[in-house]
Amino acid sequence: MLNAICLPLGMSRNDVLVMDELIKERVRLAKGAALYSLGDPVEAIYGIRYGSLKTQVQNASGQMQVTGFLLPGEVVGLDSLSDERHGSHAISLEDSEVCVIHLDEMDELAPRLPVLQTQLRRLMGKEITRSHQLVMTLGSLRSEQRLAAFLLNLSQRLSTLGYSPHEFLLRMSRQEIGNFLGLTLETVSRLFSRFARDGLIRVQQREVQILDMDALRVLSGTDCG
Repeated sequence: MLNAICLPLGMSRNDVLVMDELIKERVRLAKGAALYSLGDPVEAIYGIRYGSLKTQVQNASGQMQVTGFLLPGEVVGLDSLSDERHGSHAISLEDSEVCVIHLDEMDELAPRLPVLQTQLRRLMGKEITRSHQLVMTLGSLRSEQRLAAFLLNLSQRLSTLGYSPHEFLLRMSRQEIGNFLGLTLETVSRLFSRFARDGLIRVQQREVQILDMDALRVLSGTDCG
């Protein structure tokens, strides 16, 4: 479905074909491989063709904080465009492939693909919105609201990509989810069990089935889009 797409959402099929013709360089990543690391020179942004990645930052003591999980059709590296070096790591959660959009080629692409600048502005706006939502989630929501909001957000993003919003596989571990949401591994595991016991979800290993979407929305108490 998305096999020829690097920056798909909101682009016409013709624009997608032009984009795929212009952007030839692609990078394949094995599970656990780094697309880029903290301190690497910023040379490009990357559109995920398939697979998924996580981004994480590192403090002075070496402690890692997961800052996001990215899916096919989403773009990695926007958070470093204002700097010469990356301020985060981008790690593949599974075998993945990204297309490479070099920064020094963007001006050359723009005349042939005017929608590119519009897309990048939209994506940067979404990145800022995502950061705001994360701050709100970590700052004001109870633990069960955080996990409910996380599952709903993932469901909505997968639905936008054409996948089932009700059944999906979590590519990230419970520990990574907890790190992202500011919760302990034990709390995340306990909440998954509680949600299953209350009939909100069915969960087996990393397979999740949402059984009561409306109740999950009520529990989250927030707009998870």
